[in-house]
Amino acid sequence: MIIKPKIRGFICTNAHPAGCAQNVSEQIAYVKAQGAHTDGPKNVLVLGCSTGYGLASRIVSAFGYGANTLGVCFEKAPTERKTGTAGWYNTAAFHSEASSADLYAKTINGDAFSKELKTDVIEAIKQDLGKIDLVIYSLAAPRRTDPETGDVYKSTLKPVGDTYTTKTYDTDKDLIHDVTLEPANEDEIFNTVKVMGGEDWELWLDALAEADVLAENCTTTAYTYIGKELTWPIYGHATIGKAKEDLDRAAASIIAKHQNVNCKAYVSSLKALVTQASSAIPVMPLYISLIYKVMKEEGTHEGCIEQIHGLFDLLLQASPETDAQNRLRMDGKETNDATQAKIKALWDQVTQENFHEISDYAGYHSEFLKLFGFDFDAVDYDADVSPLADW
Repeated sequence: MIIKPKIRGFICTNAHPAGCAQNVSEQIAYVKAQGAHTDGPKNVLVLGCSTGYGLASRIVSAFGYGANTLGVCFEKAPTERKTGTAGWYNTAAFHSEASSADLYAKTINGDAFSKELKTDVIEAIKQDLGKIDLVIYSLAAPRRTDPETGDVYKSTLKPVGDTYTTKTYDTDKDLIHDVTLEPANEDEIFNTVKVMGGEDWELWLDALAEADVLAENCTTTAYTYIGKELTWPIYGHATIGKAKEDLDRAAASIIAKHQNVNCKAYVSSLKALVTQASSAIPVMPLYISLIYKVMKEEGTHEGCIEQIHGLFDLLLQASPETDAQNRLRMDGKETNDATQAKIKALWDQVTQENFHEISDYAGYHSEFLKLFGFDFDAVDYDADVSPLADW
């Protein structure tokens, strides 16, 4: 079939297998160009391995450090009449590249929040790898089923305390407008923490430790975004912010509980990028379009693969530099005062009439399309391709 993007709101409902393969190939090429690392993790578990920062983590682990990688994702397979998800095609492409490089790669597709999938992962580790050196937690989901009670929790994107009105950009209507978000109630805050907080990360490490598959001196990190003044009302001072505070709690708990293997646990704060998650959050399409403009002019813009390659350099140090909350910070090029002042100036100026002139929405939109395998110069989108792909 000939596959063109089908965009609905903040999501693309299809994906291009050749484009997703190109995305993976370009990230691998970047990592290889940085040179091989001889000292690093040998066996890496990536929870949320199929897109964005999780996919980049798997690529850096395998092609930067030569590590065996076991991935977990929740993706939809293609049929002869319908494409699979981008994450499905990304994973198929990664497996193909790993096989060509004689690197171990296995992916388990299913609900990472469930006990059953944790059991399947542990069995794979015991059978193929022995013990895990590094656990990357990069899951993003709108809901979570508690594995003990069966209760389903749904996250909410709302401020905490006060009603919040700000500018946003509607990508569907090409429209700058104000958006007012009502504050979350206590139940909504609780639900969001249950979905996006550190509970499941902690449960994963508990299960791995109980099964004795954590290596001595192992490391784990969970990814987060903290942001600055312009995004604090929807991130820091919001339901998501409460969930992110819970990640800090979980990191401390993981360290305390797994001292017998000297497990190091960090929350890693990364820069704002176009992802399938961020495109759904009010304010972020406008904010990211502006930071892309500023950071590209400064020469400081980085994508997922550059961020994660740099993070690994920090994460794998014996005593990495952290902030006051023991977090690893890869967001300094975005959140420093000078860069934020430039972004704030554009934010105050932006109108419907000048948006495309003073922002880099073209760059934002291109990155959005690339998430789903579109807008790569090297791909012929008029070619007839099979939607089928397997791992």
